This record gives sequence, C-alpha cells and structure tokens, in this order.
Amino acid sequence: MAETMDTPTTEKMKFCKHCGQKIPEDAVICIHCGRQVEELKQSQTAMPNITIQNSNTSSNVNMNTNVNGGLVRGRLRNKWVAFFLCLCLGYFGAHKFYEGKTGMGVLYLFTFGLFGIGWMIDLIALLCKSNPYYVNR
Repeated sequence: MAETMDTPTTEKMKFCKHCGQKIPEDAVICIHCGRQVEELKQSQTAMPNITIQNSNTSSNVNMNTNVNGGLVRGRLRNKWVAFFLCLCLGYFGAHKFYEGKTGMGVLYLFTFGLFGIGWMIDLIALLCKSNPYYVNR
C-alpha cells in the first residue's frame, strides 16, 4: 500500500515562520510557500582574504601626481574680456580674433557678425561659459 502523509517519519521537523506548515528542520526555504525561513550560513573560507600593498608607507603621506601632462588643452581666455569685445565690436569679429579663431573673425568681419544672428548667439554663449575658459587650438 501507498504510504500516507499521516505516517510519522524519523526526520525532525519544524514549522514555517510564514505559513505554519511542517518542513524539515534543516530546510532554509519552505517547500509549501517558497519563502526563506532561515539565514544562509556561509563558511569562513568563503570570504576572500584581501591584502592591500600600499607604496605610500615610507612617508605616510598620500600624494597624487599628474603623470599624463594635463588633459586641458587650449588657450586660457578671460570670459569678460571676450564678452565686452563681443558686445562692442562683435559685428566685426573682435571676440573671435581674441580667441585666436582668425577664420571665424574674418567671416564675422565681412558678414557683420553673421548678419547679427551669430553676434547674438555668441553674447549668450559667452555669458554661459565659466571664467576663465579654454579655447581649442
């Protein structure tokens, strides 16, 4: 005959914290509701042993040194000088010549600041820049 659920077993049992059903004593997850009833046990060997070798121990001072030669490339320009040049002589491209962009300066010179539109855009753009700012080469 088939064995029924009511037959006592020799396995030790406990009750699930969530659904109250009987589950094996060593169960971590309830077989009835599927929820975790015990914390997972990790052995001490599962944690890796981490060793940090620091070369700054001789002077006890952390010092960062820039070895890449600097990432900022370009010429440093003052925002307010460029803004006032643009405001007063922007139709002639004076601010473009100040930035070292002679091609754009000549274009502004012959088109009167790209017909005034380029001059207005440059005024707003110069106000939004940080001071000082870098101009690409």
